[in-house]
Amino acid sequence: QVELVESGGGLVQAGGSLRLSCVASGRTFSRNAMGWFRQAPGKEREFVAAISSGGGSAPYADSVKGRFAISRDNAKNTVYLQMNSLKPGDTAVYYCAARKSPVPGRTRYDYYYWGQGTQVTVSS
Repeated sequence: QVELVESGGGLVQAGGSLRLSCVASGRTFSRNAMGWFRQAPGKEREFVAAISSGGGSAPYADSVKGRFAISRDNAKNTVYLQMNSLKPGDTAVYYCAARKSPVPGRTRYDYYYWGQGTQVTVSS
């Protein structure tokens, strides 16, 4: 069983930055690929970024490429999402997810464990 707890969300002006963190319980974190997804009101949950278990592979959604950076610290059981140059369109609840595989996936169906989410609001 893996429990995920996100933090770091909040209200920020357009052009600003936030760093989200996700702490995982359990002993398998270093073997799990991790992902970040987001869901805006009335929209489907969408892929943002993911990272392989060792950190060597990190795919991104086109909409965030060049602005967001995912990283992980296996010693701390933590995955991060650094978000720069934020836009109002980035407003959503952001979810951390863990996959039962070391290889990152790009769809929500690739992930088995989910956090409760953290709200990110970007004002114009």
